Amino acid sequence: MRGVAGMSLSERKVKILQAIINDYIATAEPVGSRTIAKKYDFGLSSATIRNEMSDLEEMGFIIQPHASSGRIPSDLGYRLYVDSLMQQSDLVENEKNFLHTMISENVNQIEYLMEETAKMLSAMTNYTTIISEPIIKSTRLKKIHFMKLDEKNVMVIIAAEGNIVKNHLAKVDYLPDDDELYSISGVVNQCLEGQIMESIEAEAIEKLHKSLPCYDELITATLRAMEKTFKSSETLQLHLSGAKNILAFPEFSDVQKAKSLIQTLEDKESLKNLLTSNNVDGDEVQIYIGNESGIEEMKDCSIITTSYKFADNITGTIGILGPTRMNYSQVVSVLNGMVKNIEGVVKNLNNQNDKEKNDS
Repeated sequence: MRGVAGMSLSERKVKILQAIINDYIATAEPVGSRTIAKKYDFGLSSATIRNEMSDLEEMGFIIQPHASSGRIPSDLGYRLYVDSLMQQSDLVENEKNFLHTMISENVNQIEYLMEETAKMLSAMTNYTTIISEPIIKSTRLKKIHFMKLDEKNVMVIIAAEGNIVKNHLAKVDYLPDDDELYSISGVVNQCLEGQIMESIEAEAIEKLHKSLPCYDELITATLRAMEKTFKSSETLQLHLSGAKNILAFPEFSDVQKAKSLIQTLEDKESLKNLLTSNNVDGDEVQIYIGNESGIEEMKDCSIITTSYKFADNITGTIGILGPTRMNYSQVVSVLNGMVKNIEGVVKNLNNQNDKEKNDS
């Protein structure tokens, strides 16, 4: 087969490389020719395997960390593996059911859903999970609700397309009773429902002020809440889970290396840059191995990312970080399963909302 950068590999070399990668992913121990000869039925002697391993090392697919040790895959070897050799596994039924149930129960609570999703993915993979909340590029207002807290404080609840819900506390000099506040919310929704949140039409605002001439302060607070909702959703919000999982791997037993990596994971700007620079349109899974991430402290790590959609103009990113010998097949399967469940549940929810709207 044709290898990375056009290098040609015989079938025998491919089998030996794959055996080294599979063994090293499982054990974290350098793999020797005798191990391969005993463990795999290739019909080859240790001497023949050793010669093939020397060739693979010269080609840059494996390296020998110590003079007396076996070989381990290089970044180039992993790249060939994920691009050409990896067999994607399927989620088992209970994993599928678990993902679907968790998302179905929490899809209306975006922040909580992303937080719980990050925890669940890190638990399922034993790696570190980074998830960005959906970014709203442009969205319309669905509903506004008011909840009176006391005589001067009200909670303005904004519901937007894509099942985005945000709560904002507002303080005004006067608030009517609950019944009148409910009637006011009806007028507000009549004037503003369907407005693009980042560019509300002046005509709609004028109509709102004319319809509620005695409540300018509440109207101003409502418009400010809409602006905050859009700005907060436009800014990348991250959820990180399982940062300490990475310390369980022998690759990070060195205290200084582990400390540098943890500090990088605590730097939200670095993580934002990592997700946004590696993010692509569409649902294609992206795999960045070692130095491909562009972050020095992550040179011994790989990150696998993919995008998910809450609506046509609302997207987010999920990333899973682990050592370069991470179980790529499992992670890709889990990410694909997660995205399918998120988008499937949201699609069903939107269909139900459209049906209820048409019925009414």
